[in-house]
Amino acid sequence: MVLLLRQRGRMTADELAGELEVSARTVLRDIDALSTAGVPVYADRGRRGGFSLLPGFRTELTGLNHDEALALLTAGSGRGEKVFGLSTALASAMRKVVDALPEGHRANLDDAARRFLVEPETDLLSRRLTTEDMADGVMSEVRHALLTGHKLRFDYAAPDKKPRSHTVDPIGLVTVRDRTYLLAAKAGEDRTYRLSRMLTAEELPELAERPAQVDLDRIWAERSAQFLSENHIPVLVRVAPSRREELLNAARAVRAEESEADGWARLDVTFEDLRHAVWAIWQLDTAAEVLAPDSLRLALHDRAKILAARYEISRG
Repeated sequence: MVLLLRQRGRMTADELAGELEVSARTVLRDIDALSTAGVPVYADRGRRGGFSLLPGFRTELTGLNHDEALALLTAGSGRGEKVFGLSTALASAMRKVVDALPEGHRANLDDAARRFLVEPETDLLSRRLTTEDMADGVMSEVRHALLTGHKLRFDYAAPDKKPRSHTVDPIGLVTVRDRTYLLAAKAGEDRTYRLSRMLTAEELPELAERPAQVDLDRIWAERSAQFLSENHIPVLVRVAPSRREELLNAARAVRAEESEADGWARLDVTFEDLRHAVWAIWQLDTAAEVLAPDSLRLALHDRAKILAARYEISRG
């Protein structure tokens, strides 16, 4: 609240409540607490009234240079601020950084940060980037259980299956392409869960059984390799540069990629099954060529043959 008043000047109780995601009554109570603690906050009465701080009151943060402050402001300016459910904490941290900078420095940084855009909601082709939604309270429960080292219980709805309850030992959280995964152990076995499929989550009082030290890079690499080897169809495909991102979005995973002399890319990707692979490649029209497996080439050939016959027009 102090930082908001420092940066924006006079604000009403409703404005503060909306910014801080609390009730107006909570704002009034906190204003009284600040006054009691000696913070020079005062109220202006009337229709244009609100709360203000006496000029000159500020916090201090030393040792932060221009590029360091710019890096923090830029990193917090995009969709990444929602990662791991820490958007509110990040917004508070950004206010503290900005408030603690010298006046002239603060104005220059505000202009500089506006000239960087991190991960907009659409790309150059106006395709909206997808972000998975999570049930209310799931992320905070998962994150807290992970950091306190407690067991976690949640209801999980895997695709085409009825929801099931799981009790696990959380190991780490990983976010990849706007999807967040919980790496955990269940009865000593490695497990990976997508948070968007958790319907509920509850931190348990029992301590988790897990190693004291963790190497998430190594664990993620191992689980990725295991995922690629189970119940998926590998596909070797050539794709034009203009449709590469579309292919990556449709594929379940990318095993390898290399550039070819004609500018096309050769990718080793995986799909859920043959039907999924046919659907994904067909969307790319003539901008893709499947090199393997033969089962997918045959399926695409048969589909093209049927459509060619259906739309055949006599040129006589």
